Amino acid sequence: MEMNDLPAYCLATAQAAREASYQLATIDTEIKNRWLSESAIALKAAAAEIVEANQLDLAAAPGYGLTDAAIDRLRLDSSRIDAIAGALLEIAALPDPIGEVLDGFTRPGGLQIVKKRVPLGVVFFIYESRPNVTADAAAICVKSGNAVILRGGKEAIHSSRAIVNVLSRCAEQVGIPAAAVQLVQTTDRAAVGEFLGMSNLIDVTIPRGGEGLIRRVAAEATMPVIKHYDGNCHVYVDKDADISMAATIIENAKCQRMGVCNACESLLVHRDIAAKALPVIAETLSRHGIEIVADAESLSHLPGASLATEDDWSAEYLGPKISVAIVSDVMEAVKHINRYGSHHTDAIVTNQIRTAEIFTSAVDSSAVMVNASTRFNDGGVFGLGAEIGISTDKFHARGPCGMRELTTYKYIVKGDGHIRT
Repeated sequence: MEMNDLPAYCLATAQAAREASYQLATIDTEIKNRWLSESAIALKAAAAEIVEANQLDLAAAPGYGLTDAAIDRLRLDSSRIDAIAGALLEIAALPDPIGEVLDGFTRPGGLQIVKKRVPLGVVFFIYESRPNVTADAAAICVKSGNAVILRGGKEAIHSSRAIVNVLSRCAEQVGIPAAAVQLVQTTDRAAVGEFLGMSNLIDVTIPRGGEGLIRRVAAEATMPVIKHYDGNCHVYVDKDADISMAATIIENAKCQRMGVCNACESLLVHRDIAAKALPVIAETLSRHGIEIVADAESLSHLPGASLATEDDWSAEYLGPKISVAIVSDVMEAVKHINRYGSHHTDAIVTNQIRTAEIFTSAVDSSAVMVNASTRFNDGGVFGLGAEIGISTDKFHARGPCGMRELTTYKYIVKGDGHIRT
């Protein structure tokens, strides 16, 4: 649906979201949870309608040049709709962060001061063509007291509309304003620019997609942006590592799902263990058809590998390719990661507690793993429920962004006729 007056449409959408956010700030947890529960039931009941809408998106997908993997992520069926509904119920079961008292004290004169968690307000969320993200983002925003403006990819517009229609209908039924969850009804890219200029109405923008989109949003946004550009994640195999464990971790980190931001793209191996470890790891990766590019020293242990270029060290391949380098110690590994990495997720495999402590302290990333796959950096795995993204920023949120990351705080001061002299 194209808008005759795009600026006016975007302004009205943001104003409605702002008004809804004020109402949401006063709505009890019980009502939010009831919305989530009833939305889960309604999504299942509307499965046929949602699948029908999804078929329109699937029919148009080849024209957008989507890969087979992207089309599969776009596809909905009854089991996937059940999973979407299940995610809403999981969020309903999580503690509501709103109203949590972070600190409290009484001043000598009797003035009572409380620091309390509150919603951010209005979230503008821009995301890729995955219909389940539409429901996840709406759920996590509203449960944390925020109104959300959803700008999904054009490839999933019909599916997202069908899902949001259900969520909005259920919201009104339980006493939550329908404008708490709004889908941008135009695929015109100019709409994004309109919303990015509305810092008076939108509190935070969260882009989730390709690097080009995220850089555009970061450059144009007049409000704070929670983002990550890419996911060049590393695994460092220390000299005191269990080689079998290392091979298993790297296989999982690289091969379980290659097209995700927390997949391993770079492997670093301590020089003292390289001759033993690299052939074992390479054989494991070869079973998955992984191409290896490596530094000159590593090539002697990796028959069939190619010489890496400077660009390889910072590359996010999102596919069957990995870079490999040999380092002399943990600090050289740290230096390499902090220079070429994306501050997303990095892991060490070692049996030495002190080495692990050095690595976790010095690596500047949102999550650092010890003897565990990089694939664990995920809101659901961390017990946060559905996440709205993984941030590599340091302000205001870092790592998986769950409900708490969509809150701020305010001070509430109570007196008894107190005046300042």
